[in-house]
Amino acid sequence: MNAALVAALLVFFSLSIPVAVAIGLAAIVGVAFFSPLPLLVVPQKIFTSIDSFPLLAVPFFILAGNLMTHGGVSRRLVDFAKSLVGGVQGGLASTCVVTCMIFAAISGSSVATTFAIGAILVPAMARHNYPPPMAATIQATSAELGVIIPPSVPMIIFGVSTETSVTKLFIAGIGPGVLVAGALIVMTQVWCRLKGIGKEDGDDALPIVKSTIDAFWALMLPVIILGGIYGGIFTPTEAAAVSAVYALVVGLFVYREMSFSDLPRIFRGSAVATGAIMLIIATAGLFSFLVSLSGLPNVIGSWAEATFGGAVGFLLFVNVLLLLVGMFVETSAAILVLAPILTPIAVGFGVDPVHFGIIVIVNLALGMVTPPLGVNLFAAAAVARIPVQSMFRSLIVPVLVVFGALLLITFVPAISLWPAAHL
Repeated sequence: MNAALVAALLVFFSLSIPVAVAIGLAAIVGVAFFSPLPLLVVPQKIFTSIDSFPLLAVPFFILAGNLMTHGGVSRRLVDFAKSLVGGVQGGLASTCVVTCMIFAAISGSSVATTFAIGAILVPAMARHNYPPPMAATIQATSAELGVIIPPSVPMIIFGVSTETSVTKLFIAGIGPGVLVAGALIVMTQVWCRLKGIGKEDGDDALPIVKSTIDAFWALMLPVIILGGIYGGIFTPTEAAAVSAVYALVVGLFVYREMSFSDLPRIFRGSAVATGAIMLIIATAGLFSFLVSLSGLPNVIGSWAEATFGGAVGFLLFVNVLLLLVGMFVETSAAILVLAPILTPIAVGFGVDPVHFGIIVIVNLALGMVTPPLGVNLFAAAAVARIPVQSMFRSLIVPVLVVFGALLLITFVPAISLWPAAHL
């Protein structure tokens, strides 16, 4: 059945069938023709895959991100970040990184971060004579932080699919997120100086006190979310609900840049985005069940033990595998299909499951900015109104920088696990 499942999945992918539908069809083929199970197992497993309390966080975080995007938060966060790092050459590029890091603690989505922040900063960088492909590339790579900095929708999906604590994953994402952001800030500063770009980036920066006051309510949201989770006040799911209500109140009654007439459109967009993710989770849950039933994880585990001498060799293999998968497969689908297979093997090699989860998340985040199917590339290209192909040359430097950070995260577990031990 293993070969049939994989073959069917590859065939459906090659036909450009949407990811969720391709996974579901491959699973149905496996049940109908290559297993003794009745077809009744299909709706049963699809339902049980999404019948999970932690998954309730997904629609709430998506809704909170959309509410904050339309409620005037993005502009205030940009002004705040610019007052911190925008007064130097290349300040706009560094502002992009810092703003994405803060917005990531609200939205949990890299694509949402790309559109919300890129709509402001990509045109601003263009006005300051940044080449459009360079500006779009900086935005796309900075938006990776949307899934590395907690809260993160892929972290929730990894936690649910591998029975790993979502709260511990959120805590573990702090160190890697700060590391990647710091590496990108250094890169933008060096890059802009070498190219002689961004010498006047600080001309219209607001004083830090004013920008902090203006952005106070926006900055309080990540404090409430992360502080509440780490302080044990509420679960990640409850934090998601709180963040949605908070974002609604701030947008309607504090900043007043959103009206009640905007809400149907915002709710509709959030529902569509949630439906797409949940459909992938549902069908991938069925697929993963069949994979486990077939014994494939045990086969791969035995092969890994025989092939790799220890954790180092296995983690190098996982990095290469996930980088390749991330180029072609949507992040949620990749996690749901591969994480249940790879995580037990990693644990067998002595790798902490929380640390391994962060390795998987950062790998697939990098896949969001690597061609041919990096979703952040297409989002940033749409914002910059340029062909996505024009960004490929500019991608080399930031991809290498993030990959270097990934290697550190992989082989220095303390970067991920130290915060959890001290919170």
